[in-house]
Amino acid sequence: MSTTRQIALLRGINVGRAKRIAMADLRKVLADLGFSGVRTLLNSGNVVFDCAARDAALSGQRIEEALVLKLGVGSRVTVLDADRLAEVVQDNCLCDQASDPSRLLVAILANPADRTRLEPLCHQSWQPEAFAVGRWAGYLWCPDGVLASRAAAAMGKLLGDAVTTRNWSTITKLHALAGEAGD
Repeated sequence: MSTTRQIALLRGINVGRAKRIAMADLRKVLADLGFSGVRTLLNSGNVVFDCAARDAALSGQRIEEALVLKLGVGSRVTVLDADRLAEVVQDNCLCDQASDPSRLLVAILANPADRTRLEPLCHQSWQPEAFAVGRWAGYLWCPDGVLASRAAAAMGKLLGDAVTTRNWSTITKLHALAGEAGD
């Protein structure tokens, strides 16, 4: 049976006091769903795992349901495969102007069709910030931080919870983890 490497990004996990999940519990939930090679990155709902290719399309929905049933936590889960994550990394055209990877944000789209909703933001002036759109994500350079970012606020207003954001350091670590051999 063929397997596929996937990356699940749980929105809003362990950010504030709400939606607290121990990463060991999260790994157990995914293992109980039948996923293998389950590994978490950091303490904020980033999971790399392998699943049967035939189950890949439904893995996000299954994880969302299991989080509520097993851990009592509701979270939007965006899942992409390792190849798509590699394309997200490749598409980032803001790396040259970003001097701090923790302030270079990657907004993974839950629905790739939402890309067209973001395109008008690319044509606005955000100085000193920057905004770009790739095939599967939006990219935001927020030199003064995300809380002060007009571009991030505009994107959030457009998409709400249909997007989950990670900084460039986390994305590149996930990309490396997804490229490692699983269990």
